[in-house]
Amino acid sequence: MALNLDAIGKKIGPVSKEYNWKDLVLYALGVGAGFDELEYCYEDQLKVIPSFSIASVFEFLAEVGISSNVDLSGVLHGEQDIIFHNPIPTEGTLSTEGVITHMYDKGKGRGALVVAEADTYHSNGTKLFTNIFTIFGRKDGGFGGDPGPSGAVDFPARAPDFEEPGTPQSHQPLLYRLSGDIFQLHVDPEFAKASGFEQPIMHGLCTHGYACRAVIKYLFPGEPERMTRFRVRFSKTLYPGVPITTQIWKLEEGKALFRTINAENGEVVIDQGIVEWMSAEEMEMRKGREGIRFDDQVAIVTGAGAGLGRVYALELAKRGAKVVVNDLGGARDGSGEGSSSPADDVVAEIKAVGGEAVPNYDSVASAQGGQAIVDTAINAFGRVDILINNAGILRDKTLVKMEPENWDAVMDVHLKGAYNVTRPAFVKMRENRYGRIILTTSAAGLYGNFGQTNYSSAKMGLIGLMNTAKLEGDKHNIKINTVAPVAATRLTEDILPPDLLDKLKPEFVAPLVLYLCSELCPISGAIYNAGMGYFNRVAIVTGPGTVIGKETEIPSVEAVAAGMEKIRSIKGAEEFPNATASFGPILDAFSPKKKETASEESGGLTVAGVFENIPGAFQPDNAAGVDVVFQFDISGSGGGAWFITVKDGGCEVIEGSHGSPTTTIKMGDDDFVKMMSGELNAMSAFTSGKLKVEGDLMKSQLIEKLFKL
Repeated sequence: MALNLDAIGKKIGPVSKEYNWKDLVLYALGVGAGFDELEYCYEDQLKVIPSFSIASVFEFLAEVGISSNVDLSGVLHGEQDIIFHNPIPTEGTLSTEGVITHMYDKGKGRGALVVAEADTYHSNGTKLFTNIFTIFGRKDGGFGGDPGPSGAVDFPARAPDFEEPGTPQSHQPLLYRLSGDIFQLHVDPEFAKASGFEQPIMHGLCTHGYACRAVIKYLFPGEPERMTRFRVRFSKTLYPGVPITTQIWKLEEGKALFRTINAENGEVVIDQGIVEWMSAEEMEMRKGREGIRFDDQVAIVTGAGAGLGRVYALELAKRGAKVVVNDLGGARDGSGEGSSSPADDVVAEIKAVGGEAVPNYDSVASAQGGQAIVDTAINAFGRVDILINNAGILRDKTLVKMEPENWDAVMDVHLKGAYNVTRPAFVKMRENRYGRIILTTSAAGLYGNFGQTNYSSAKMGLIGLMNTAKLEGDKHNIKINTVAPVAATRLTEDILPPDLLDKLKPEFVAPLVLYLCSELCPISGAIYNAGMGYFNRVAIVTGPGTVIGKETEIPSVEAVAAGMEKIRSIKGAEEFPNATASFGPILDAFSPKKKETASEESGGLTVAGVFENIPGAFQPDNAAGVDVVFQFDISGSGGGAWFITVKDGGCEVIEGSHGSPTTTIKMGDDDFVKMMSGELNAMSAFTSGKLKVEGDLMKSQLIEKLFKL
């Protein structure tokens, strides 16, 4: 069995979990709480043990194990680091999304580490916590990879300041597993023996909960919501019923070290523990800063010396962001020497209300200027989290009168300018695995406007930039969206009638832009109109179309003319996530079976029924020299796992998972049945993301040759 190194960087989730007070109490009981900590066990004024954060994301952790292909018979939890951003509410829905970030090789016989990171948001939009998981695969080392970083926590050379005894019951794993960690190692005696243990062992995360309770009790009693970090390394296994002691060394106000030992033999079962918490004063300040915040984030706003850009910069700073205020200070058409005054004035406004900001006067129209803007952020604040591309100029003329210099000047600022700043900012965001980017389009680009061919072309070009950047940024948690503002700015002050200007304040656009810049925004690749407090979404959609003529014949011009009513219809139009998916309707149109017929033929076909029929559909004459294993992982209530081995001219179908398949096919149960009945074209399913192929993609193409279903 080999680790799937291709899983590094691939997004997992979002996975969701609904919970209420009963889930919190069940978890608390599972980690040893009782009448002496009634605040964790009684719904009246209930408090949440922060380590519940890991119990709430077991489904994500399971996906990490599946995606990495770690050998489950040798898997243990290695390390866990949790960063808390906000207190956990007592009910709601949690949404978790993340990636596998690293796989480290400790050497043959010494195992491997799989590291994943995930952010969890509450259904109210608040970012609650970030989990960094390290899974130890005892049987997966020796693949020649990076051994990874090494480091240890140095405990003080003195007795611990506090010690908290605990006695997990002999049945503790049976109670704890009801919170979601149902791995057989903690309940099945035979599985435990096969894994090298005398009996089922304690969940490391159950002991983790005991330790979490202990540090709260001594360091910030009765206020679990003050915890900001809880990191541990799981160093030894523990059997149920064995007493433990959590030892705590307070280093300073807000930080302590801890470890948990087996009280019978002195072995450290949880090591290198770090706990951090905020002061009571900080907690009160946080309560006063509720809502969408940008604390500790760095934002760049181009064209921020006036109008929309100024409002964006001020609002971001009010909500805690450090802001780079960029403005060349030129005229509306981009002419002139420029001036530092517009950027300086906005920086002064921000500082006057207690915010942090620095000015930048570079032009976005050159690659050097774009890099310098980003460098200003890095030099002043050390990072870039948010970029709002807002800079713009106007040089309006009809197409015939549009001189090349006027065309180029507008393109240089709007389209090339966005590229010039976005590219270096994207590099920094990718390093930090986080970013929010806003592009500014216009109704002129989306719908056209007389006398603005240069401006309209540049603004529509930004949509293309967004459409591809969203795909490239997806696995790095970089989200990019585009806004078409309708606002009174220096570009529109002599275009719009005076009575309308008052209603078109930039302040009405800013709320949508700030939401799209926030951590809680899950959206990427969308276009929005915004103005006067009215917002709507714009989308590029594709009509259903029609086939003209016969499949093997080139249609005539006259036939196309006759079919234009169907060709131009957008009734039932679809929106596609990428260019590949847009080919789906074409492929479906030439599917060997029409959808209506296929629906009838599928009848009572099931996923299990498909695999029962595989041996009869096998074509041995086409299998000469073929040696492959096809793994099918079909999700959904009607799904399951099967693998098909084709070797020496024979075919064998087995329910379950193979250790090292040649190719893995993943689909939902409904889509799989539709594909097997001919209702869904295989290539269309693949391009639309309904069919996922891992491993040897080319070998998957043998399936159609080997089986006639």
